[in-house]
Amino acid sequence: MFDYDVIVVGAGHAGLEAAFASAHMNKKTLLLTLNINLMGNMPCNPSIGGSAKGIVVREIDALGGMMGKAADHHYLQMKMLNTGKGPGVQCLRAQQDKLEYPKYWRELVAKEENLTVQEGMVVALIAENNAICGVILENGAKLRSKCVILTTGTYMESQIFRGHDVKDEGPDGEKPSLGLSPFLRSLGIETFRLKTGTPPRIKRDSIDFSKASKQPGTPRRLAFSYETKDFIPIDEQELCYLVYTTPRTHEIIREHLKDSALFSGLVTGVGPRYCPSIESKIVTFADKERHQLFLEPESRYTDSIYLQGFSTSMPVDVQEEMVRSLPGFENAVFLKYAYAIEYDAIRTEEYGPSLEIKKWPGLFIGGQICGTSGYEEAAALGLMAGINACLKIDGKEPLVLRRDQAYIGVMIDDLVTKGTEEPYRLMSSRAEFRLILRHDNADMRLTEIGHEIGLISDERYKNFTRKVNNINKAIEILKEHYLGKREDINIYLRSIDSNELVGGIQAFELLKRPGVSYNELKKFVPGLEDIDLDEFAVEEVEIIAKYEGYIVKQIREAKNMAKLEEMKIPSDFDFINMDGLALEARQKLDKVRPLTIGQASRISGVNPSDITVLIFNVRKAKNEQN
Repeated sequence: MFDYDVIVVGAGHAGLEAAFASAHMNKKTLLLTLNINLMGNMPCNPSIGGSAKGIVVREIDALGGMMGKAADHHYLQMKMLNTGKGPGVQCLRAQQDKLEYPKYWRELVAKEENLTVQEGMVVALIAENNAICGVILENGAKLRSKCVILTTGTYMESQIFRGHDVKDEGPDGEKPSLGLSPFLRSLGIETFRLKTGTPPRIKRDSIDFSKASKQPGTPRRLAFSYETKDFIPIDEQELCYLVYTTPRTHEIIREHLKDSALFSGLVTGVGPRYCPSIESKIVTFADKERHQLFLEPESRYTDSIYLQGFSTSMPVDVQEEMVRSLPGFENAVFLKYAYAIEYDAIRTEEYGPSLEIKKWPGLFIGGQICGTSGYEEAAALGLMAGINACLKIDGKEPLVLRRDQAYIGVMIDDLVTKGTEEPYRLMSSRAEFRLILRHDNADMRLTEIGHEIGLISDERYKNFTRKVNNINKAIEILKEHYLGKREDINIYLRSIDSNELVGGIQAFELLKRPGVSYNELKKFVPGLEDIDLDEFAVEEVEIIAKYEGYIVKQIREAKNMAKLEEMKIPSDFDFINMDGLALEARQKLDKVRPLTIGQASRISGVNPSDITVLIFNVRKAKNEQN
């Protein structure tokens, strides 16, 4: 007898997405947390989005997840990044209100019928018949479920470091999760130690902002969720600021490296390469004269400023000296001191593309326990763990997104295929198909999938299909209509310094020209005025036209790769004793246990010649079965 269909352990970004996915897929769901008031807490950066991450939030929303809606609710500032670059790397980043953001999550949780929230620390799991079917709490209570999802974030056996001061604490001084990690190891699940950190928070009134440069939001109607209709005007948004470290800052840090928990040897976990502490930056990039730091407000209701880029594990007295060496911070008052945090995560080879632990069916993981960093990565993994736990209960195949379908697919494939020894961070450079994994088209890629699995409502899907049909109709008209030498068109082209028409040209081809806009072109093309496209759909039509050649090329490459993904490898395949494979390939294949030839081809140490042998043996095994 089961108490719940799904039990989710941890109520950070991963846990919330997992719990809502389960509840919305009609599963009786329990969300366990150490502190109900900290659901959706932002212990580090008070922002959502950023390079690649902003696209992930759009993907979460397109699949039917919740983070985009929460991020749009009470943001302090919304900004489109990389606008001077191509559409493949443009993305949103929003400063969140650190008080309002988790409050909104709590309001959503309270309204959810299929979701129960309970405080409690999970110290063990119920393991029966070689599967996981529940949890055991610190007080001895046993709760049974069909699936368990662990989303423990940075809490498992966590320790806080400031200089040589070490405490058994979780983020923001909360109590850590103790006991679960040793229990997982007793089940044969390998864990490893990771490290991250957070900068100090400074009292706003103690900063001289005249010595910093203003960083405003983008004056456009921008949102993460495709369903958002209300936008905060730019004049009501908060300003961020930019300053740089000084030679004195670097001098202080070098003088006190021995006092840093990181450089004294106290911290044993590996930290994030792409979000290092300030002392790591000074040592690693010794030739750089300065490093940029962003001053970010944390809430409309507090006077706290987050010093982005200044994460450190120095003692508090050294932190004060470091911060006060910055321009405008001479009289800085600390509201919270920076710290490093070390915690346990699960080795990537322990779970598969569905995020289910290989050795223990029924146990899924999501978020930083997977070896990642960042709220956005955590939310995406939590969403996928929730979806796949429900699909497993329903006896259906798991949802595994391809690398050409979503950044979420890139991340999970990287984790389970390549592994990680440090907190994994998504970046646009990790995606080989980034021109088709854009900010603007996440719904085109994923909304149909979200509807099929039950996370996108029929009404939302109907609105989506109407948008798709309108975009396709606009493109069809543009390709069917030819424009000749006309004075009104040439007047427009001269106004944007574009060559005049001397003969006929397809309207779609004309739209490819730099500077030519859809809204101006539709004045000359009959039928376009009758098509209902909002500003975001117009932007999508323009991108499709202007980057058609590159997009077509990437789609062709993706189809070629998909052929390898369609070649499934039997789950019980014997890699170790396969003739013709190099020894390293045998070991790597046996460790990762790839599901497809495509996944096998991306494993480090597996060469093209090994793939040829593998394909031959897979085909041979299938012929023998038939």
